[in-house]
Amino acid sequence: MSTTPHSAPPDHADEHPGLLDALKGQPKQVWVTAFAAVIAFMGIGLVDPILNTITEALHATPSQTTLLFASYLGVQVFAMLLTGLMSYRFGAKRTVVTGLVLIVIAAGLCAFAGTIEQLVWLRALWGLGNAFFIATALSVIVGAATGGQKGAILMYEAALGLGLAVGPLAGAVLGNISWRGPFAGTAILMAIGALLCVIMLQRDGDKADRTPIRLTDPIRALKDRNLLMTSIGSAFYTAAFFAVIAWAPFALGKGAYYIGFVFFGWGLCVAVSGVFVAPRVSAKFGERHGLMGAVFLCAVVLAVIAVGTAIESDALIVVGVVVSGLVSGVLNTLFTGAAMSSATTVRSVSSAGYNFLRWMGGAVSAILVGHLAEWFGSDGNPAMAAPFWAGALCCIIAVGVLSLRPRAAARTESELEVLEDSVSAEGPAQAVDESELEPRGDADAVHSRA
Repeated sequence: MSTTPHSAPPDHADEHPGLLDALKGQPKQVWVTAFAAVIAFMGIGLVDPILNTITEALHATPSQTTLLFASYLGVQVFAMLLTGLMSYRFGAKRTVVTGLVLIVIAAGLCAFAGTIEQLVWLRALWGLGNAFFIATALSVIVGAATGGQKGAILMYEAALGLGLAVGPLAGAVLGNISWRGPFAGTAILMAIGALLCVIMLQRDGDKADRTPIRLTDPIRALKDRNLLMTSIGSAFYTAAFFAVIAWAPFALGKGAYYIGFVFFGWGLCVAVSGVFVAPRVSAKFGERHGLMGAVFLCAVVLAVIAVGTAIESDALIVVGVVVSGLVSGVLNTLFTGAAMSSATTVRSVSSAGYNFLRWMGGAVSAILVGHLAEWFGSDGNPAMAAPFWAGALCCIIAVGVLSLRPRAAARTESELEVLEDSVSAEGPAQAVDESELEPRGDADAVHSRA
């Protein structure tokens, strides 16, 4: 690897293509995977507008209802460790399609659930399917997209943001008819996505042509300090992210349409800032400082939402939620880019290890938010602001963790390709010792020269 910070190749990792550049000339499998990703990410915010309705209809408590997020994310977390092994043994296409079929089955059965317990277990099955799809879809898009990794990540984050925006809106419209409607609608849309993937994704090659991956490889990849600190920082941030998603509907206490449009605005902000703002933040401040600054800003926004909740100001809560979408869009893109470019093994393995820790933060948050409100409440009244204060604290911890990341530049696209080839030739994917890699200098210095 002869590339140095002073002579970067045209596909240097610090270049920041726009969304229109990223969209040009993409093969059909990228478009199909991105479409399916939009539907998959709809599932995250789909239940937001109907949380209050489900709680009332199924005679559940808020802490029980938030388990719809917790079971979904909890299973997804540990299933992330299986995605690389699945992709190696069965191929990326089969893994993606299997994940989509599981989501179709789970979403369809959710529409017929009769108790909150049944919904929670079905959401767990949904999380299993999502795990197989999400990690594999990212590696499929990055591997197949033209224009390099940065453009592929922009497409992926655009799909994430669009799904997060459309999900609450669909949940509000269909949920106004019945809380079962959003689940049935998602099952139908995901069935279409699965069918398109079956028809249009490239056929999986022979197993001998794929890089051997073991079950423990995603954990081994986290031995790299850069990837580990990025993943832990992302876990604490994602905990704050889900404090907003899982608890804001209860803090507002409004109907499906009201909450649906609030989170539609939030998701739209996630999409716009992830695609258009994040690359500019990274170019201006560098990956390291951009991440730390945005996470600190997220802590401030969470504190504003907490204050709004404490004084029962719906306007302050709504503004805080929508603005948090702007910050989250930037952070989602920067965290994904940082994780993928700091890889010391094949991308699918690094992605699985990163997503394992990232979504663990969300799962723990979804489990605790309702309980935090109960623990800090008094006289039987929950402390509605407590989950947001906890989210702000998580962001502060994330800033501290990110400050421990090595001051190394992100790998260039050519370095990542060489790394993929070398790991493929050596056999089972393993993390590479940082000391064996060529020193690459300070990341922020490279950004300032870019």
